[in-house]
Amino acid sequence: MKEISRRKLTKKVAIVTGVGLLSPGLLMAAPVTPAQVEGPFHPIDAQGDTDLDLSYIAGHIKPATGEVILVRGRVLDTQGQPVANALVDVWQANHHGRYSHPEDPNTAPLDPDFQGWGLLRTDAQGRYAFKTIRPGAYPLSFLGDQRWRCRHIHFKVTQPGYDELITQMYFQGDPLIAQDLEVAKAPPELRHLLIVKQHADQATGLPLFDFDLTLAIA
Repeated sequence: MKEISRRKLTKKVAIVTGVGLLSPGLLMAAPVTPAQVEGPFHPIDAQGDTDLDLSYIAGHIKPATGEVILVRGRVLDTQGQPVANALVDVWQANHHGRYSHPEDPNTAPLDPDFQGWGLLRTDAQGRYAFKTIRPGAYPLSFLGDQRWRCRHIHFKVTQPGYDELITQMYFQGDPLIAQDLEVAKAPPELRHLLIVKQHADQATGLPLFDFDLTLAIA
């Protein structure tokens, strides 16, 4: 066999390396959204209204108490491809920091006008969106802890062919984030994926939060 010169060999290695850097599934894969605890207050009572407007219950005269916000995002796989028709299950505490759950020991008021739970499906581009109120923080005194849970919204995303993702969305600038035990459980290098920045929605002027979710292929 004819010996390959060092220059030719170097060129071949450079070409192969370049292809590798551009190939999907190698270095371009996005990290999976960090998992977070589901918590004990996922809704258990069936309710008639689980649509994309958590701030208003169908048939009620008044909307929920609190600051109305919009949340939107995309559900993607680790290659950045949209996951269509994924079920996005969202739930949260009300403006006062209380869940509509029979086992929530918080003595803060319930809000009979707050839906608090939504079941959404992503579109062909993996997009979802909902309207809600900014959730309240709440103390962990029922666990014998003097700390508080910062404001957050729970997400559970499922779709056949992908690992189930249970996580939480946090609000940038919340002073309670620094002492929140659940936030601290997320890998430091990925924690920023759970903390969203506020924007203004151009159509309504409402506070808008973009929260993309990345699923692992099963």
